[in-house]
Amino acid sequence: MWLRTSCDLTFDITAPTPFVLMLRPRSGAQQWIAREEYRLEPSVPVFEFTDGYGNLCQRLIAPTGAFGVFTSADVMTSDYVDQAFGAPFVEIQNLPDAVLSYLLPSRYCESDRFHQMATEITSGQKPGYDQVAALVTWLRSAIRFRPGSSDTPVSAAEVNSRQVGVCRDLAHLGIALCRSLSIPARMVVGYFYRLDPMDLHAWFEAYVGGRWYTFDATQPELQCGYVAVGYGRDAADVAVYNQFGPAIYPTVQSVDVEYIRG
Repeated sequence: MWLRTSCDLTFDITAPTPFVLMLRPRSGAQQWIAREEYRLEPSVPVFEFTDGYGNLCQRLIAPTGAFGVFTSADVMTSDYVDQAFGAPFVEIQNLPDAVLSYLLPSRYCESDRFHQMATEITSGQKPGYDQVAALVTWLRSAIRFRPGSSDTPVSAAEVNSRQVGVCRDLAHLGIALCRSLSIPARMVVGYFYRLDPMDLHAWFEAYVGGRWYTFDATQPELQCGYVAVGYGRDAADVAVYNQFGPAIYPTVQSVDVEYIRG
């Protein structure tokens, strides 16, 4: 499946403002970036680096006045999302070093508070993929997915109390539940072709059976059409933009995912 993604942001800058952006998807096992456009108006010097999670990030200083960031990419994605019921739990001593940080509690995923709850939800399930699948089934039934219900990141504990949230919130709770069972889990932010209403999307991945698998509690079932842009422990690591100084919000934010061809 070929998809064309775009994300356009416009800011009204009152003083020169440092930004760190995370808007460039990278090629990997499930996606190939065939064409990419990245345009800034007005044009300013940009310095790119790779963060500790492997994300492509751009540093710049936005000048005073209207400042626009316009991105687009043609992406070949997998025609299906891998699933692996029965994939086993990976013992901690056998996990790759780079995966270990995804076992620990983080700012929005207080996994140390969910062990009993996760154990009850997954009772009778084979350790590993089947446990995560059971957690996602529970999330779909217990937590209402309501786009626009929160404007700022909400922690897993808060989501569990409210029992409603946006995609980012459901991902936080799913991650916390997984980690409480010693299953590494990480947040992913990017695009999803079938999202309605269209916006940037968040889901999570869990490490079982020796690799990462995709899980998304906001959808009735897993379907193709995901384009990953950033990975991290939770929303604090995967913001598509961070600005430093007085708070600035986009005056225009436009996201689109277009089907090109099969």
